[in-house]
Amino acid sequence: MSQLPSKNALPWLIVSVAVIVLDQLSKAWVLSSLPEYTAIPVIEGVWNWYRTYNTGAAFSFLSDAGGWQKYFFVVLAVAISGLLAAWLRRTARGDWKTALPYALVIGGALGNVIDRLLHGHVVDFIQWHWQEHYWPAFNLADSAIVAGAVGIALVGLFATPPAKPKG
Repeated sequence: MSQLPSKNALPWLIVSVAVIVLDQLSKAWVLSSLPEYTAIPVIEGVWNWYRTYNTGAAFSFLSDAGGWQKYFFVVLAVAISGLLAAWLRRTARGDWKTALPYALVIGGALGNVIDRLLHGHVVDFIQWHWQEHYWPAFNLADSAIVAGAVGIALVGLFATPPAKPKG
């Protein structure tokens, strides 16, 4: 078993907490200020505020599965967050290229878990489109998950392989 770093990256969980707080504050604003299913242009022809709900996952995957998916996605998000937190524990604190993406995914996943537990669905409100071509609505938690996943992929693609021992 490899030795844990003397100063691990668990303090990066502060980023996760910040993502959760910003996500939940933005959703509270949406729920109190935006009408349901009504596009409010932010940048005409490109970006709308659009309050909608998702009982599924990305691109409404399993949204019409009958309700069991809520618990499946909660368990999945908590398990992934736990795994990433364990990896943070094994990551050196100064390794921000690894720690930041993990923290973003954890914060985004748990932000959406809070929605599922409080509301039974995820609140989405950012809608991008080009003319009549619409991207599915999303939220700040989704943005953090995507940014973190891209970061994890980039670190994996561009990581320097460990040197092979001579012998």
